[in-house]
Amino acid sequence: MTDIAIGHISTPFVSVYPWSAGFGTKYANPGILPAGTGYGVTFSLSGADIAVSHATSPFVSAYPWSAGFGTKYADPGTLPGGGCRHVDFSPSGADIAVAHTATPFVSAYPWSAGFGSKYTNPVTLPVGDGRGVAFSPSGADIAIAEIGIPFLIAYPWSAGFGTKYTDPATSASTYGRGVAFSPNGNDIVYAHSTTPFVSAFPWSAGFGTKYANPGTLPAGTGYGVVFSASGTDVAVSHAVSPWVSVYPWSSGFGTKYANPGTLPTGYGRGIGFSRSGTDIAIAHFVSTFVSAYPWSSGFGTKYANPGILPGGNGQSIEFSRDTGSTPGPSGVGVYNDTTYYF
Repeated sequence: MTDIAIGHISTPFVSVYPWSAGFGTKYANPGILPAGTGYGVTFSLSGADIAVSHATSPFVSAYPWSAGFGTKYADPGTLPGGGCRHVDFSPSGADIAVAHTATPFVSAYPWSAGFGSKYTNPVTLPVGDGRGVAFSPSGADIAIAEIGIPFLIAYPWSAGFGTKYTDPATSASTYGRGVAFSPNGNDIVYAHSTTPFVSAFPWSAGFGTKYANPGTLPAGTGYGVVFSASGTDVAVSHAVSPWVSVYPWSSGFGTKYANPGTLPTGYGRGIGFSRSGTDIAIAHFVSTFVSAYPWSSGFGTKYANPGILPGGNGQSIEFSRDTGSTPGPSGVGVYNDTTYYF
């Protein structure tokens, strides 16, 4: 069974639906709601847990998940240092990390059906608000998109932060918003606030030389970025119509796919492909707050809206793994609030 979760700006701050080529009936809200805007949402690899990063203390809330919310886990013993913008489980499910708006800007914890004692902060901290966080598919690295030069940083990861990697030789000129590793771990892409709005690099325990920009750029500030499970497409949600741009990917951007026939109704924030790669969804501003489409090397006809809409402007989105299927070859790719498996 597959589910789809949307974090949003108004109560109940997170909405989850069964998914089967369209939205099912919304699940009941958590017994204890997240404490503010759901900026990020993620399922664990096993599908047994769901976490929401939010604007108000305790800044991150996590719940058991089994076709519905269980009783909220205890808050971390040491809270993140401010409003959390994104959250991610490591591929093994043994760790959880959040990017947030006050020093140290990223916080990470062991995870075993609950938060363990916070890991020591990185020796070299991000220099500004953390807006996106992603573990690499192997779990050996962690990357943060930040509001400060160089706007994208990364560290080795082994139950804690290693020494920060050398910054990209070519960085964006303003704020990092979202980050994703390709499913094979060979590339890293991040969305940012000024042209070209998305930038990509080869990755091999460090940043390679920046790939050429897309021939047709996203139309405004990039907020979300995600690879398809196969790694053959990369999608960006952004702040200017058409609100979403998708490109073929093969060690670089291909020619942009045609826009959806029915566009999202406002600027795109979160974006996610289903684990099978046959669907794509965007969390966005302006009602209906979420738009979803079949995907097959291009957008199909928009699915019907959920019967009960999310409670305000969409901020983040994620499909769960199909828990009724046998997992395929081992692998995982991660955007700050969207984890996808292949």
